[in-house]
Amino acid sequence: MHKTIIIGTGPAGLTAAIYLARANLNPLIIEGPQPGGQLTTTTEVENFPGFPEGVTGPELMDQMRKQAERFGAEFRTGWVNAIDMSSRPFKLSVEGMGDLTAESIIISTGASAKYLGIEGEQENIGRGVSTCATCDGFFFRGKKIIVIGGGDSAMEEANFLSRFGSEVRVVNRRTELRASKVMQDRARANGKIVWSLDNTPLGVVAGEKGVTGLRVRNNATGEEELLEVDGIFVAIGHTPNTKFLGGQITTDDHGYITVVPGTTTTNVPGVFACGDVQDNKYRQAITAAGSGCMAALDCERFLDEAEAVSASGVAQSQV
Repeated sequence: MHKTIIIGTGPAGLTAAIYLARANLNPLIIEGPQPGGQLTTTTEVENFPGFPEGVTGPELMDQMRKQAERFGAEFRTGWVNAIDMSSRPFKLSVEGMGDLTAESIIISTGASAKYLGIEGEQENIGRGVSTCATCDGFFFRGKKIIVIGGGDSAMEEANFLSRFGSEVRVVNRRTELRASKVMQDRARANGKIVWSLDNTPLGVVAGEKGVTGLRVRNNATGEEELLEVDGIFVAIGHTPNTKFLGGQITTDDHGYITVVPGTTTTNVPGVFACGDVQDNKYRQAITAAGSGCMAALDCERFLDEAEAVSASGVAQSQV
């Protein structure tokens, strides 16, 4: 029996682990195949407080993990296949560990960025290919940038990146954009943004120092073209990692966990959610860490109250 099991080891899960370990709750943290989450694919993090010279994503996650271990947090690698939340203690089926039980659970499984699946894309993540404009836009000052996508997030990223790049080209495989009218109008009014609509991305081209171009096909003519570029931002959405929950937790239309506003409390008492798995707006390391702190405090308070109720019941039965 574990007091708390944390699922996921990004900034949210690791911060929750630090707080719970310091409270002597000895949390068990289950890390999946990508310990540290999306931040481990980021070569340089310059906007996390406390690192004036910047820090690599893997290094930041490693330091947070060591901090949690220092206070007694236990880490185990496995894949959570299913959770039974019908009653407490909760039961987890974990590949490689068997069945585990916990009085409370913190879900910090994050959201996975959607990729195009084209040639050269995965190999150049962190070498010019990114899914986060606010994370990496600064590195492309005065350079040519491509944003791939046609939704609100693509328009938002294109506008943001225009602060840095000499030119921002929006590439979309459709002739029409899916973005809301207000977002489209804002992007079209931006003099730094140019358009390559009705073009299908085919492959990322890179040299020794990183990305140099994007191969596209004009859907109307069938002709292929190489667009010279220094940075490519894929903005086709994110998928929250919530399928393993089996519909037991309330989510929004996009699959993000719904929490009580101002808390990390879900619809299941004793289950909390933090980080990108419940945040489809900010998706930053610092906001994820903040919500991890909130989840730990919410969880600690829940366990204290549950223990008090249990002790009261025992006392009454003895009278």
